[in-house]
Amino acid sequence: MLKTDLRKLYKSKRNELSLSEIDELSLQIANRLLKLSVWDKTYYHLFLTIEEQKEVQTEYILHILHAKDKEVVVPKSDFKTVALINYLLTDNTRIQKNKYNIPEPVDGIEVPNNKIDVVFIPLLAFDEKGNRVGYGKGFYDNMLNKCTPDCIKIGVSFFEATEDLITDVFEGDIPLDYCITPEKTYSFK
Repeated sequence: MLKTDLRKLYKSKRNELSLSEIDELSLQIANRLLKLSVWDKTYYHLFLTIEEQKEVQTEYILHILHAKDKEVVVPKSDFKTVALINYLLTDNTRIQKNKYNIPEPVDGIEVPNNKIDVVFIPLLAFDEKGNRVGYGKGFYDNMLNKCTPDCIKIGVSFFEATEDLITDVFEGDIPLDYCITPEKTYSFK
């Protein structure tokens, strides 16, 4: 199935979810994440939820990371270069929504991509080979191409893997190592 078709289908599915369903499913995803053996690392990249897009609420994952005393890195989007600039999340980090309603750090301590050990990736859909469909700009592929090869890539999704394989995967598309849904943990390693 083509990414554009999957993008349209899964945006529609996500829009049908109520706020209470999003909250409950997000909590289930966070609880399932606790069972992965990825908690011995230091730097964890976490996207901040775009509530208007009905994304997974990452606040629960953030609580886990803080409880485990991990270094949390949050992205700021540079739309001119299609790059994510990563900043260390501290008590003093000011978060502000950009014109696309993406919550981002205003500034702070920049963390290079090659320091990041684990990346939690927002997505709309994924297939059983670990290929993923996001919003189509390529921000995460660009960032992941600059991370070390052993960086762990974890998608989070309200929905299970699509039965159809994604047919228009490109050479620069970086597949997931894991994807966590409320019901299942997928491993693609």
